Amino acid sequence: MKVDRCPESSRPKYDIAEIFRHSGEHFLNTHSASHGQVKVLNQIVACRTKALGGHIDFCTHCDHQQNAYNSCRNRHCPKCQTITKEKWLINRQSEVLPATYYHLVFTLPHDLNPVILCNMRSLLNLLFSSVSQVIKIFTSDPQWRLQGQAGFIGVLHTWSQTMLDHFHLHCLVPGGVLSEGKKTWTPSKKNFLFRTQSMVKAFKGIYIKGLRQLYNEGVLKFPGKTEIHGTPTGFKRLIKTIGKKKWSGHAKSPCSGPEKVLEYLGRYTHKVAISNYHIKSFENGKVVFTWKDRTQNNAIKEMKIDATEFIRRFLLHVLPRGFKKIRHFGFLSPRYKKNNIKLIRELVQDNSQEFTQPDIESLETMMQRLTGINILKIVQSAHLK
Repeated sequence: MKVDRCPESSRPKYDIAEIFRHSGEHFLNTHSASHGQVKVLNQIVACRTKALGGHIDFCTHCDHQQNAYNSCRNRHCPKCQTITKEKWLINRQSEVLPATYYHLVFTLPHDLNPVILCNMRSLLNLLFSSVSQVIKIFTSDPQWRLQGQAGFIGVLHTWSQTMLDHFHLHCLVPGGVLSEGKKTWTPSKKNFLFRTQSMVKAFKGIYIKGLRQLYNEGVLKFPGKTEIHGTPTGFKRLIKTIGKKKWSGHAKSPCSGPEKVLEYLGRYTHKVAISNYHIKSFENGKVVFTWKDRTQNNAIKEMKIDATEFIRRFLLHVLPRGFKKIRHFGFLSPRYKKNNIKLIRELVQDNSQEFTQPDIESLETMMQRLTGINILKIVQSAHLK
């Protein structure tokens, strides 16, 4: 049975495509949007409609057939991420190491938001490279008792709970390093990796240095409301402002055991700014959605905004074409991770899991695991009727 969607009963009542379809044209007539943002808007509207054509789903057990529309498969589309995320996590199962994993978060100050929105590719690349430098510095410093090559997975998020611009990087870091000659594996402490304040301070210095370099090279753009930062005086004022601020970040051990690590990682990898399940209503041009208030112990609250403002916020998080929001570093870099993971397991004498190609899970099995719904029975029942 070849189906790429949940059954009707599991679908949310409201979705982003409906909001785009109803208010997208008005938004484009009243707001500026990049080519990439317009493309995302159009693809989400067309997703699983006749605009993208269709195919025939068929059951290999009873030969039942039904027509279905194609998905847009855009990475910003909330309908097209669940299966993608599950396949990605399955491919990570053979890469989990026998180590304590740590969750690090590096957040950029909001004073930089207007500049980042005008220079997404360069300033978000700088975010990844700055974090990589920080981890390299700390894993080569004897005071942290880790001297060698670290590895980590970085996942970019660009939104806050209310869909506003909030640029931060989630990192999942195995607690340990490979020695320079790849002859030893040094594990970290069970409940401590690096001192958070020192790590964030180093990140702040490295990022500001990189920002200055990009400005001096003439790479940065300052159109519209951010043009004041493009002048020497304005840029100095911006650097002074973010330099005085205390940057935020944290480091904690999320969990132990391969299954828990993958479950934890899955919360961050293929998210979009908001899922359809958070949308509670869409009436009279107003959207109501739920969000978590981090300042009040993650209390669930509702927010009501105009549909055009909802679209504006959503499109803030459209990434540049070809930009990689999930990246692997150090001994987990794509070119070397297979050999490195095998070596680390040999060094710690852990033979519980070989680095093998994961089994291909059928779509029926995946849907049963994710939703608890047997899509074969649904189709067979429909066929009998």
